[in-house]
This record gives sequence, structure tokens and C-alpha cells, in this order.
Amino acid sequence: MHLFCHYCPYGFSNCYVLGSDDASANDAIIIDPGVVDKQILDFIENGNYNLKGVLVTHDHLGHVRGLRTLLRIYSAKIYAVNRVILEYDTNPVKDGDMIRIGSFQIEVISIPGHSSDSAVFSIKNLLFTGDVLTAGLVGRTASAYGAALQATNLRSRILSLPGNYTVLPGHGPPSSLEAERRFNAGIARSDLNFARRSAFRVDL
Repeated sequence: MHLFCHYCPYGFSNCYVLGSDDASANDAIIIDPGVVDKQILDFIENGNYNLKGVLVTHDHLGHVRGLRTLLRIYSAKIYAVNRVILEYDTNPVKDGDMIRIGSFQIEVISIPGHSSDSAVFSIKNLLFTGDVLTAGLVGRTASAYGAALQATNLRSRILSLPGNYTVLPGHGPPSSLEAERRFNAGIARSDLNFARRSAFRVDL
């Protein structure tokens, strides 16, 4: 696979384009198109890729704003938890789905908390984590319940995956799953806050 990582100044977010190394298919997918500019288009066109699909990790504008440009040029299908992104209908996905887009086999792992529709997409040894897991941190949540739910799901669904993966987040640098298992301060902070709330709970 050929991976192109692109920094989007709008929202300070990351967009990824993944191209197949299967010359007979030459498929590509794009993940979280916050902005679609000449660099992204050059990667697709210079590689003669056939853009098959768009994966959306969550419906925040900094990760989907580029759809309006992208879909004027390509007829790629959108895959997301939400049924509508901006004004576009999607191919809805849910936790546990195994979807095939061209030559790509993709597992959907739902991790609500940062948003209700947050999902991680696993493709071979790559994890496209959106905002739920970044290098050393986890996604912001609107409530203590959301933070606890996100941390629990990250621990049981992502950090528990066997072997190592490359973590490709929606913001910031890439990481490895092993590094996040050992050093992610956001998950450790969620554990500490939960322990504090439990210690001061009074049952009546």
C-alpha cells in the first residue's frame, strides 16, 4: 500500500490517501478529507488511482469540509457511521462491520465519546483513529461519562489488539499502538479521574 499523509490547515487536521499496490486495480481511498487541494489531487492523479471511497472517522467539519471539492471531481462513495455527512448521503457502517472498498478490506471499530459517531478504521497494520486516539492523548469529550466510555472502549477495543499497529490520528503526528499502550497520558488521566470520582461517591 502507498500512504500519503496530508496536513490540512483548516482545523489543523490530517487527511490520508491510501493507494493500492495492486497494479491491476490501482484503487485508492481517502480518509477524513478536511481539505482537498492540489497536493492530494496530484497524489491521486499522478498515481493513476481510481478513487473508490471516502472513510469518515467522525462528522466534525475539520475532517469533512473537503468533501464538497472531492465529490465535484470523483464519484467516490462515503462510508461513515452517520447516514448524512454535510449534504451527502453515506453508506452507513456500524461497529464490527468488515467492508470491502475495491481491493481494501476494512474493519470498523466504534469508539463513541469524542462524538457519538466516532469510529476507528483498521486496514492491515494501520489504524485510522480520527480524534479518539492521538499521540499521547485521547479525544476531548463533553462529559465525564463520555470520557469514561471512550477510555473503556479504547482499552478494550483498540489497545488490546494483538501485535503492533501504526496509529494515524486526525490531529498530530503518527504513533504506534505499542507506544500508546505504554505512554498515553490521556488514558492514564481518565483512569485517575474515574478513580477519584469512585473514591468520593456516597451511596445512600
